[in-house]
This record gives sequence, structure tokens and C-alpha cells, in this order.
Amino acid sequence: MKVVLFANGWVGWKIAEALRQSGDEMVGLVMHPQDKRKFGEELRIAAGLTEAYLFDGSQLAGATGIDEIRSLQPEIGVSAFFGYRIPEELLRVFPLGCVNIHPSMLPHNRGAHPNFWSIVNRTPSGVTIHYMDRDFDTGPIIAQDLVPIEPIDTGKSLYHRLELACLNLFTKTWPQLRAGAAPLPNDRDAGSSHRVRDLQAYVEIDMSRTYTARELIDILRAATFPPYPGAHFSENGKKVYMRLNLSYEVEPE
Repeated sequence: MKVVLFANGWVGWKIAEALRQSGDEMVGLVMHPQDKRKFGEELRIAAGLTEAYLFDGSQLAGATGIDEIRSLQPEIGVSAFFGYRIPEELLRVFPLGCVNIHPSMLPHNRGAHPNFWSIVNRTPSGVTIHYMDRDFDTGPIIAQDLVPIEPIDTGKSLYHRLELACLNLFTKTWPQLRAGAAPLPNDRDAGSSHRVRDLQAYVEIDMSRTYTARELIDILRAATFPPYPGAHFSENGKKVYMRLNLSYEVEPE
């Protein structure tokens, strides 16, 4: 089957490898611009494509990019941690649709930073494969797996477990996708959605506000994601950053 992959990061890289191993033909790779790529070189090598079949994800809205991808005669699109909106006109290019791997238990936590919001809002955490439509993370659901949040999880540890779960779910679901999976509804009116900028209001701790212990701990651990600085408060005109180091009690022998 002819596949165009829209990808970034570790998950994008590993899904490119999985597609090559499945025997399907990757006819195009859409990546982030050079300065915003993560695992970009690994992803390019895994796809095994020449420059003629690599596309800039920030330039998809133009007719030229859509026509170039259409000329590849792809059958299905796969989006993995891809940070740009795929135009509706481009989605229509794929006879079997375009599927997305999202690190949340949709309809909860559509959009950005689902690992943070799952901890802070205590919503179900997991991963979802769904068909894409004109909006972010609203298309029909194909498959899901829960990823329970541990009391010692930080934003970083949960994110890495979600990455692994995304790859595992894709690997076991891909044969169904190739055969034409029957989707489930994705209720647009249920769940939640977040933008990148929504994070700022939470990670800036208001020293005049009253938090419960659980609220404050959850914010601090959800924002613990080195090398990012974490949650902060301001004192004497300076920001003071905080990270949590969490561990289970070690039982005496």
C-alpha cells in the first residue's frame, strides 16, 4: 500500500521504521522545518526517500504542495506527532483516509500537551488512533489503549510511556487499517481540548492563591519535564523554577 507519512519525533521515526518493515511503500515524507525537527535525520533515514519525496510541513497550505503529494498517488496518510494542520483538501487526496496517532484517550485532551492535562485534570490517560478531519483530534476513533497514571509520574515519565504505547498501538492496529478499519464515534461535544498557550496559566504559580496539596503537587509534577524549566513562582522580580523528584517508598528487607 502507498503511504505518505506526516511525522516528527521519536514516535514518527519508529513508525517510519515499522512501515518499512511492513512491506508497504512509503511514497512521501512530510517533516517539520529543519529548526523544529526532532529525530529528523533518523526519520529521514528510516523513510529511505530521496529529497524529491521529502516535504516541508509548514508549507502544506499551498496548492503546489498538495498537487505534488497528489501526484504520488498515495492510498493512505499516517500522521505521527506531526505539529501542523493538514488541509482538508489534502486529506481528500487519500482514498483510504489519513490516520493520526495521538497521545491521549480521546475525546479527552485533544490538542497540545495531553500528558500535562491528564495529570492536572485527572482525566483518563492513553493513546488513540483516529481518522483525521478538518479539526484537531476530532475524527472517528479506530483504536485506543489506556495508560494509567502512576503516583510517581511526572510530565516527562508519562510522556515517554505514552510514546511507547503509541508505537505499540500502531503496530497492532496497522493490519486493520490496511484492511479498512471500522471507526467508532469521537464525540465533539465531550472531553476537552487545549492549545499550547493554555499551559502558561497553570505553570505560573500564584503565591496569593490557595491550592490544595493535590492540586499543587499535580501541577509541579506535570510540569516536570527536563530540560524544560518547569513550573515557577516570582519573587523579587525573578522567576524561581521548581521540579519534583518522586519515588515510591522502599520497603525494608
